[in-house]
Amino acid sequence: MERATIFVRGQVQGVGFRWWTRARALELGLVGHARNMPDGRVEVVAQGEGAAIGGLVDLIGERPSRTGRPGDVAAVVTQWSGARGGVTQFVAK
Repeated sequence: MERATIFVRGQVQGVGFRWWTRARALELGLVGHARNMPDGRVEVVAQGEGAAIGGLVDLIGERPSRTGRPGDVAAVVTQWSGARGGVTQFVAK
């Protein structure tokens, strides 16, 4: 089990991006959250199998999106770490 914190910059707030991310994360069997940040980015924290997290990162940054991703992603920065306990679902905050 791994954990990644993914910072997404671009036109990603107020366009349904967090809910789209939640749906893709659930399809990939991931837990965590997606939340808006005060500086306009979205923070995505995903835990699960490394390959599944990598798949989510790829979908988030895909240009053009083949899955109808809302908004316009300008940059994606991913920080990897070990999984933490107590996370049981994926939520859009």
